[in-house]
Amino acid sequence: MLGLKLPTDPRWVNIVESNIDEILTDHAWCEQKAATNALSLIINNPNYPELVSALLEIVKEEVEHFEMVHNLILARGKVLGIERKDTYVNELYKFMQKGGSRKSSLVDRLLFSAMIEARSCERFRVLSENIKDVELAKFYRDLMISEAGHYTTFIGFARKYADDIDIDKRWKDWLEYEASIITKYGKDTTVHG
Repeated sequence: MLGLKLPTDPRWVNIVESNIDEILTDHAWCEQKAATNALSLIINNPNYPELVSALLEIVKEEVEHFEMVHNLILARGKVLGIERKDTYVNELYKFMQKGGSRKSSLVDRLLFSAMIEARSCERFRVLSENIKDVELAKFYRDLMISEAGHYTTFIGFARKYADDIDIDKRWKDWLEYEASIITKYGKDTTVHG
């Protein structure tokens, strides 16, 4: 369904398990950034009521996920650490087309968002299937399902608004680009790292 070219090596979970506090903090901030991204899409595209309504639901879910991760951190006797940069997302951002019409920019931003959700979904699946902590395995399984829904929403609206854009080709280009950069990741205690 996701079309990702390179799967995450399950051994990445061993790295994650070596510092659960770090992955949870990074994850919390990823959820905050996802909510902010959806809000930004609303701010820049208020003239698409169906999109705004769908994105409002995503904003609510992402903020709820942020709260869930924060509560998990607190339940483990820890505190939320400072925000982390997400170099993976920053590298993806470089691939977005600059210039062009407002609609083509919207479509590419939706594909950018779909790509992030696809990789997050895939990472959460790997965590849910390989992490030894039973509570976290269930937690990440539930979030994986939600991320898949967000991916579907973003890619669906990209297709809807594509007009004269060859959306299948552009999505393949995104998948190829993501495959070219993901090889640098999967070695850190971060969701995308």
